[in-house]
Amino acid sequence: MADDTPPGTTPPGTEPPGGVADSSRTPGGDAGGARMNRRRFWVAALVAGAVALTGSGLAATAFIRSPAQVAADAEPPPQDVLIARVENRVLAETVVLRGTVAAGQSIQVAPVSAGGEGGAAPVITKVSVKSGDAVRSGKVLLEISGRPVFVLRGGLPVYRDLKPGATGEDVKQLQDALDALGHGRGGDEKGTFGPGTKDAVEEFYSSIGYDPRPAVDDDGAAVDGAKASVTGAERALVDARDALAATTDDAQKKTLRKARDRAAEDLDTAREALAKAEAAAGPMVPAAEVVFVRTFPARVATVTARTGAQVSGTAMTLSSGRLMAQGYLQDHQKGLIRAGQKVRILAETTGQETTGRVVSVADTPSQQQDQQSGTQGSGSGGGGDGAGGDGAQGNGAVGYLFTVEPARELPSGLAGQEVRLTIEAASTDGKALVVPVTAVSAGVDGKTVVTTVDGTGRQERIEVRTGTTGDGFVEVVPLTRGALKEGDEVVTGVNPGAASGNPQGSP
Repeated sequence: MADDTPPGTTPPGTEPPGGVADSSRTPGGDAGGARMNRRRFWVAALVAGAVALTGSGLAATAFIRSPAQVAADAEPPPQDVLIARVENRVLAETVVLRGTVAAGQSIQVAPVSAGGEGGAAPVITKVSVKSGDAVRSGKVLLEISGRPVFVLRGGLPVYRDLKPGATGEDVKQLQDALDALGHGRGGDEKGTFGPGTKDAVEEFYSSIGYDPRPAVDDDGAAVDGAKASVTGAERALVDARDALAATTDDAQKKTLRKARDRAAEDLDTAREALAKAEAAAGPMVPAAEVVFVRTFPARVATVTARTGAQVSGTAMTLSSGRLMAQGYLQDHQKGLIRAGQKVRILAETTGQETTGRVVSVADTPSQQQDQQSGTQGSGSGGGGDGAGGDGAQGNGAVGYLFTVEPARELPSGLAGQEVRLTIEAASTDGKALVVPVTAVSAGVDGKTVVTTVDGTGRQERIEVRTGTTGDGFVEVVPLTRGALKEGDEVVTGVNPGAASGNPQGSP
């Protein structure tokens, strides 16, 4: 069969493979087609290479891991218990309470005067101090209807007018206070208001610019009357003696002797009455004019008195002595606190902190006081200390009063301010093994134990004796020497994460 295919062409069905040039083609006949076939070949090769690399990367990811993943895979599975390390340190049990800073003595000065001339209501005629002033013994605080109100040293509150002839501890206190100011009691016995004490009172009042009130307000009538009686008795005795000497009649002599003896007795009686009148006369110290303060210098805490105002209630408040911190314990706390324990005093308003110690704890409960003070100069009087006086108003709560003495002076600005008191109720004797309280348990056998756990998860019960507790920890002493040491891990509870299948330990 004759071949009708034109020269230089490929017969149908005999084309070379795709992308392979036909060498029988002449260069000039189909150069563009040859170049197209070559490009298709290289594209196919690149696609095949990319597919091969992608497959290799996916295969590699099954065998290559990051360092973090390697470390995570090396960790043990989550524990089913919570653990803590045994510590070796000093353990202290603390009690935190609220307290108030108060002076050792706080006195409300509430003077009462008999009033001015004609029975007028008492009026404040002068105020000599202002809030914050320091005052010393002998200082005049204010003036009521022209009469002074002053302070003297003494711990016994005034409760009566001190007059000539009086005796007692309050008289002794007055004598000591005046003597400290340079006005001695002379030959008077201590505790007896005699002539020497009168002189001391006269001198003191003169030193502050006032005349003392007379003990007997009769312008001397009692003494003058007694003197007149003595004079009359003396004359009667002289007359009786003269009459007896002039008579020679024995019968009259008997009568005149009797008259003479009676005149002598009357003179003795008159002289005794004069002595009493003179003893009772002289200067006095009215209760309304003196305030006794235990220690000096004292401070004026507040002043409410105003010149020209009528006297009503408290005129001013004094504080005396070192600033202390005080608080109240409830029944369940009293057994924890005792004198001598260490205390941290924190003024939360300023951030200032200092140390101190408990100096006293009341044996019986008392009403908590809103105003810790006493009252003096009111006629009945009443000394005040940190525990509060009779005039203090309570808030109704009941507790055991305790007092804390600071190691150094507290700033005066803290007076009356609340503070936080952290009391070290108990402490171990040096360092001790301590664990969280949740690590200690009591078994059915009655033994107190902690359970240790090692790195493999092995647990062991260690019998211990417990001691001081505080801040969530407890002192433990192993009954077998060396069975428990610092750094050991003890079981404190169950891991809620492991229990729920959550390796993070979250509920």
